[in-house]
Amino acid sequence: MSAQPQETLKPALPDPQEMARIYGEVASRASRLIAEHLQRQMKQDFRAPTDELGIAQAFMDMTAQLLSNPYKLAQAQMNLVWDYFSLWQHAMLRFAGLETQPVATPKKGDNRFRDDQWQEHFLFDFIKQSYLIAARHISDTMSSVENASPETVKKAHFFLRKFIYALSPSNFALTNPEVLRETLRSHGQNLLKGFNNLLRDIEEGNGQLRVKMTDPTAFELGRNVAVTPGKVVFQNELIQLLQFNPTTDRQYRRPLLIMPPWINKFYILDLRQSNSFIKWATDQGHTVFVISWVNPDRRLAEMDFQDYLSEGSLAALDAVCRQSGSDEVNLIGYCLGGTLLGATLGYNAVKKDKRIASATFFVALLDFSIPGELGVFIDEQQVSSLEKKMSERGYLEGSEMATTFNMLRSNDLIWSFVVNNYLMGREPMPFDLLYWNSDATRMPYKMHSFYLRNMYMKNLLKEPGGIELNGVPIDISKAKVPAYFISTVEDHIAPWKGTYLGATRLSGPVRFVLGGSGHIAGIVNPPAANKYHYWTNDAKKLPATPEEWFDGATQHPGSWWSDWQQWIGALNGDDWVPARDPAKGKLKPLEDAPGSFVKFRLDLQKKN
Repeated sequence: MSAQPQETLKPALPDPQEMARIYGEVASRASRLIAEHLQRQMKQDFRAPTDELGIAQAFMDMTAQLLSNPYKLAQAQMNLVWDYFSLWQHAMLRFAGLETQPVATPKKGDNRFRDDQWQEHFLFDFIKQSYLIAARHISDTMSSVENASPETVKKAHFFLRKFIYALSPSNFALTNPEVLRETLRSHGQNLLKGFNNLLRDIEEGNGQLRVKMTDPTAFELGRNVAVTPGKVVFQNELIQLLQFNPTTDRQYRRPLLIMPPWINKFYILDLRQSNSFIKWATDQGHTVFVISWVNPDRRLAEMDFQDYLSEGSLAALDAVCRQSGSDEVNLIGYCLGGTLLGATLGYNAVKKDKRIASATFFVALLDFSIPGELGVFIDEQQVSSLEKKMSERGYLEGSEMATTFNMLRSNDLIWSFVVNNYLMGREPMPFDLLYWNSDATRMPYKMHSFYLRNMYMKNLLKEPGGIELNGVPIDISKAKVPAYFISTVEDHIAPWKGTYLGATRLSGPVRFVLGGSGHIAGIVNPPAANKYHYWTNDAKKLPATPEEWFDGATQHPGSWWSDWQQWIGALNGDDWVPARDPAKGKLKPLEDAPGSFVKFRLDLQKKN
């Protein structure tokens, strides 16, 4: 094969006009951000740094315990040296052209090292394995520490993992083969564009880095997301209630009310027609209502958890019954909405209110004994610090909670975008799920403080009379309605073994189902996609522990949606009414779906 002409091997020269434009944007943005930063610094009091998360103290405690056993520390160091010696042997054999097994390999699904050069190129393979060896030994050494408190161990492990992820060679231009190729190809335009993207994200974050995950201008509520047609049929200070247009000639007599979490917006269940649970449930013959929570400001600082009960779930239940003419309603609670659903069941049991005919819990905790990785952020020191911030503003800023959730999956939700946006110099791809993920919401100070202290810290919802709402002692064990729990095997926010404990607290018949994937993808999983799988256990009574339940469970392919529909259809029976038009009910329509509450975006608002 003849050699290609030399000129075809040279990367194309950058466009001078484009380079000049980017340089101008960079200079303008940089000077403006520096000036704004200096102004903020002049207005602020200079204070000593604080350890609000307790990270420094956790690592100090772990280090002290580690140093108390020098023999174990020396053994760990020798194991590290031995693995590096093995890596050196592996590298020399590869350099000589011989085949040899790697000393360290990435875990399945680790997308940081999917570029072929991480395996094929001698140098990048060495860098990758060196990092993986160091990461493994650091984690193993930390795991070997004895006599530290469980809370200290959990916090140190969590932040250590985040530190290790941050130091991955994939996050640096000189040690990422894909970035190096693009730098050579574009004569460094990628790094210049990336720096401009970095400045833009700091600028749009009002001085704080807000990593852009998708193009927010690519989506519009009511146009290409949240498009299921319907009407807002009720509104108060806290909620809008949406009723969706029927797609069948007849519908179940019992309407379906969905309570999403107020920490996010309801349209996670209505992204596109192909994966909308709301549209799918309507197609099955349900009269679907959904709560759209307000995005609160300082005026709602005193809204308490009991206000979310009275002005949220109970007000919506009243409105659904008036609008539909039915005295029985099926309820779904997603995540925090499921926790509120549990509290509502306990409240109604005391009040002898029997309008809730069934309860479905989407990845929801009623027993917070196993809080998952979120527990790392919830202790007296951190909650007190958070309460101080919330009391000054009147609410928890949505971006702060979004950062916490993104940290739980930092490789996927932080570092992958750092590489794409700032090293590769690319714009993020339009993606509806990430658009929703970036659409953060606030939470009122008083409500969130009550929730953190009484649910997470004290775990009182599971205790009979542990909390009191509107003067009523809440006892979820008195709830006897049929219940369906769907949890997901990879959930890092509401671990399935924790949601299972909550399922055992109810007194009625409970069907527990375990889906594939995680907190979002495992729920937004339409049958037509034929993705993942789910487990069921048809024992007449829930086993005492999640492990026993899983040992007797059967795995099924596809989506749990079909299983839920079979369950809820059996409860509804052959009780149908003519399709309900939201425009012709007893409540006067206020506006078209998706309503005005959901359209308020914090990331498009300028701070004062």
